[in-house]
Amino acid sequence: MLKRTIEQELLSWKSEKNHKALLITGARQIGKTYIIRQFARENYETFIELNFIVNESAKMIFENVADVDMIITNLTAFAGKKLVPGKTLIFLDEIQECPEARTAIKFLVDDGRYDYIESGSLLGVRYKEVKSYPVGYETILQMYPLSFKEFILANGVDDEVIRYLQKSYKNRTPVSTSIHQTMIQLFRYYMIVGGMPDVVQRFVDTHDIGQVVEIQKNILELYRQDISKYALNDKVKIKEIYDSIPEELNDKNKRFVLSKISRSARMERYENSFLWLRDAGVALPCYNVNEPVVPLKINEKHNLFKLFMADTGLLCAASLENVQFEILKGNLDVNMGSIMENVFAQILTANGFQLRYFDKKGKCELDFVIQKGNEICPLKIKSGNSYKSHAALTYALKKENWNISKGYVFCNGNIEETQEVLYLPWYMSMFFVQDKIE
Repeated sequence: MLKRTIEQELLSWKSEKNHKALLITGARQIGKTYIIRQFARENYETFIELNFIVNESAKMIFENVADVDMIITNLTAFAGKKLVPGKTLIFLDEIQECPEARTAIKFLVDDGRYDYIESGSLLGVRYKEVKSYPVGYETILQMYPLSFKEFILANGVDDEVIRYLQKSYKNRTPVSTSIHQTMIQLFRYYMIVGGMPDVVQRFVDTHDIGQVVEIQKNILELYRQDISKYALNDKVKIKEIYDSIPEELNDKNKRFVLSKISRSARMERYENSFLWLRDAGVALPCYNVNEPVVPLKINEKHNLFKLFMADTGLLCAASLENVQFEILKGNLDVNMGSIMENVFAQILTANGFQLRYFDKKGKCELDFVIQKGNEICPLKIKSGNSYKSHAALTYALKKENWNISKGYVFCNGNIEETQEVLYLPWYMSMFFVQDKIE
């Protein structure tokens, strides 16, 4: 059984007095339904699950209903179970398929007899269908594929080792050679396996990369089918963009160039297609900034961006070359830079950061520019052994008006700190988290 850190957040939600409904959102196939079922079995006396895709007739529970008592009556009749006040969880799965249920949440929460968890994969792209949002009645929790920490736990690394690593990160002390080498190899595994639960479980059970890739390709096809089913407009454009992500990232500057899709392509005609992929949770845009200064948000340039896949294992499966073998052998040369950047885009997003980068042609190219509280953290992601060569980072640190005190290099080397640069092994990214709201 895969251990997910979101379990603690579910327990915290349940312990809150007069808590709201909990809305868990995220891309398809990341394990939302599984974790909610497990949580319900362990913490409630009665559990009712309504899946609006599997059982479309469940939508009738919420159709043309005037009051909450009628909804409860419909629920009990449909489920054939007695609902125990204070000890019952009602799980509304794939709620994007039933906008009336989303609207009814505020009345159900006000009623207060039962707990409610909603889950959906495409809520961000189907928001216009909801007539009245339950504003103030939902706690929204974003879920992601397995993090690297969750991945290593699944692969047998125990909590004691993680505590040791966290202490090394905090104190800036090198990790023992044996643990360092093991963690570097596990990070390479994470690059090709990614964090989709079914994929991770198959890897843990078999270590068969062929089986891993087969499941990943099935998920990629499922995402393409979702585009055909749920994208109201621009289905062709959205598919073209999604399918071109590996090629665009493999380009030297990794920036998404619309002209590669069509010579006549213009941003104003494609912007909604990029937003659809972002809102569906399957792609991660990373915007360029005019300058790496606080606040980064107002410095974004939305016409210049990189587009990453939300799961790096899927990126590897979508690539034409046999990149998995090269990564396993440690052949992370310049051509692997796009995959390395993608895995960090995935990790940084799950760690609470907004993705941005800085590229001043000929002078300074920073892979990621992170705002950590009121501090700007420039990041260089190095896939090779020459990780102490970073002219762009040196340039940024010397730029007085940018007021950057420390640069970060994630690499295959051990922890090392100079006055201006902190060198961290790739795997230490699991501790590089957002501690203040941006």
